[in-house]
Amino acid sequence: MAKSSSKTRTAFVCNECGADFNKWQGQCGECDAWNSLSEIVLESATAAPAAARRSGWAGKAEVPRITALKDVRHSEEARVSTGIGEFDRVLGGGLVEGAVVLIGGDPGIGKSTLLLQALAQMSGNLSALYVTGEESLAQVAGRAVRLGLPLDNLQALAETGIERILQHAVEARPRMIVADSVQTLWTESLTAAPGSVSQVRESAARLVRYAKETGTAVFLVGHVTKEGGIAGPRVLEHMVDAVLYFEGESGSRFRLLRAFKNRFGAVNELGVFAMGDKGLKEVPNPSAIFLSGSNSQQPGSCVLVTREGTRPLMVEVQALVDSSPLSNPRRVAVGLEQNRLAMLLAVLHRHGGIVVGDQDVFVNVVGGIRVQETAADLPVLLAVLSSLRDKPLADKTVAFGEVGLSGEIRPVPNGEERLREAATHGFKRAIVPKGNAPKSGSYKGLEIIAVERLSQALEAAAD
Repeated sequence: MAKSSSKTRTAFVCNECGADFNKWQGQCGECDAWNSLSEIVLESATAAPAAARRSGWAGKAEVPRITALKDVRHSEEARVSTGIGEFDRVLGGGLVEGAVVLIGGDPGIGKSTLLLQALAQMSGNLSALYVTGEESLAQVAGRAVRLGLPLDNLQALAETGIERILQHAVEARPRMIVADSVQTLWTESLTAAPGSVSQVRESAARLVRYAKETGTAVFLVGHVTKEGGIAGPRVLEHMVDAVLYFEGESGSRFRLLRAFKNRFGAVNELGVFAMGDKGLKEVPNPSAIFLSGSNSQQPGSCVLVTREGTRPLMVEVQALVDSSPLSNPRRVAVGLEQNRLAMLLAVLHRHGGIVVGDQDVFVNVVGGIRVQETAADLPVLLAVLSSLRDKPLADKTVAFGEVGLSGEIRPVPNGEERLREAATHGFKRAIVPKGNAPKSGSYKGLEIIAVERLSQALEAAAD
């Protein structure tokens, strides 16, 4: 099912269903998807080792055998610090030898700046190579100078051909490679244009293979689509060890680095940075930037103790409830799931006796953060009630808890850590599920109100 040539053999594979064909066609014959076929390189069992030996970086081919897991020697991965604490946190504690990390984000969000700063921090202990396919070496050097980074130990290469990049890597033997960006890489084995699905997949596959066989850490910079996903084949995210997304609101100087996949650390770990004249700086107390900082409590506001990765964060949830001129009132959620907001309003009506069916309801999480856990249920309803009654909650009040369809307040994971974070920031009251209330001891200065039903939480918020 593949076409042959004297050098390489290629086939055309459907990106939707995985069916392969010996020639390109507009529609897949298996799943009927249009324009979904992309060219891939096929290597025979004998050709692959020969090509690897010519490149000079592949190890000896070994015949695999079945092994009992108890007989396998293993050890914890040795990690190297990037010199940037928030970056290390998202990576799971540092950079692992041979790890392949994909970083995506909008143009100008700070992907190249972050990696260039990390290279400068690590250049004293770890040799690195910055491969640029979108900028000239003069532009890269100019950015480094503007950021105040030392240039002595930084090595750069302006190249997009994957064969030549690997050849230079074999000669220089760096311990870390940055490819900026993966969409510009191409291989001579394929006739497709650079940036196509097949070119991105094959080029990334060769870099992954090089990283695993030589122990070189590789960072791939990826563009994002209009939908927010990384451009290129979906299989690209499965090939790498970690997928990180750089996020940030337009006009805001804060940047969020979030891990969506990590084989060496926690998923959904969050790193917070502030963009300044000298590049990205770590934010030591990220909870502070997600709170409004106003001295007086305002109606429609409730502070949530959420959890991102391995650490709790304080974020402010705001709600606006207003009479709707429409026959179908609007339900708008920014930073929260839209359908869950509609469900919570139905529970508020049925088990709390609060009617908002004729009201427009807008909910927003301050700071541009997206809360994906159910601990936000109770704070959302308290903020909606506060806005509806135009009465602020008691000063220095926090809340968290999942709201069930029968009106019960369910506990959420890591309740004690959330309470400890609230006490650290000087909050006085915490409305939490009974299952998260500490069984022994208390937190200094923090009154804990444990509730089992939504009606109890609404009464506590009204006091």
